[in-house]
Amino acid sequence: MAGTDREKPLIAEGPAIILVEPQLGENIGMVARAMANFGLSELRLVKPRDGWPNEKARAAASKADHVIDGVVVFEDLASAVADLNFLFATTARERDGFKHVRGPVEAGRMLRSRFAAGERTGILFGRERFGLSNEEVAMADEIVTFPVNPAFASLNIAQAVLLMSYEWMKSGLEDLDATPFTSPVQTPASKTHLNGMLGHLEAALDARGYFRPLAKKPKMLDNMRAVFTRAAFTLEEIKLLRGVISSLDYFSPKVPRGAGYPERKAEADRATHPATQKAEKAHDD
Repeated sequence: MAGTDREKPLIAEGPAIILVEPQLGENIGMVARAMANFGLSELRLVKPRDGWPNEKARAAASKADHVIDGVVVFEDLASAVADLNFLFATTARERDGFKHVRGPVEAGRMLRSRFAAGERTGILFGRERFGLSNEEVAMADEIVTFPVNPAFASLNIAQAVLLMSYEWMKSGLEDLDATPFTSPVQTPASKTHLNGMLGHLEAALDARGYFRPLAKKPKMLDNMRAVFTRAAFTLEEIKLLRGVISSLDYFSPKVPRGAGYPERKAEADRATHPATQKAEKAHDD
């Protein structure tokens, strides 16, 4: 699958995800995939409608087999949470009661600190159609809810699990701006490289009569320099552009690359490398 790497260590820890009476195997599979994306692995199901195991769930999990293989099924919610020290219930609806309500960021941090202290924790998710009952929410220690559109607050169960799994992963990062991979290291281009490219471009355009009328050439060059000096090019980018200019300047459909060594290219090389010109002259003599 795209984005997977079996050579890297698999993170599999953190709070248990408990789904109450999930209906579709596809939804369970997508939950498993979301969990695997962010390092969670313990999935508990309370009375799944279509039974377990479920091949549709495995297919939808997109190779998150370690989550699917570890699923434990329970006949009631009390049994599913009996061994946990702390439980969050997720809901988008305001509930009557005395439970503390947290946002997902704070909830992720709380779960992380309790995990670090050796506690067993869990996050409770309700049915696709109507979520959790008041009695089920009452079995949790606290409520976590998401900052969603109040007029359209219903989340797909896999989306809800993805959001909490992401907050769990984020709570363990030393640097919140850290990424799993970085852009390639590139060398900033010097003014010498930039001016060399601009000189090459000017010569190529001169050869093709671009600067017309000639009196406007200084202003046209100023505008061109303004465009290219604003971009903060890297050396690698300058080399790429020089290659593009070279193809357009020295070669043509009638004389493509590989068909020979154009005279304009030879002239440019002699101008750039005087030693080559002297050697050719000595050879001719």
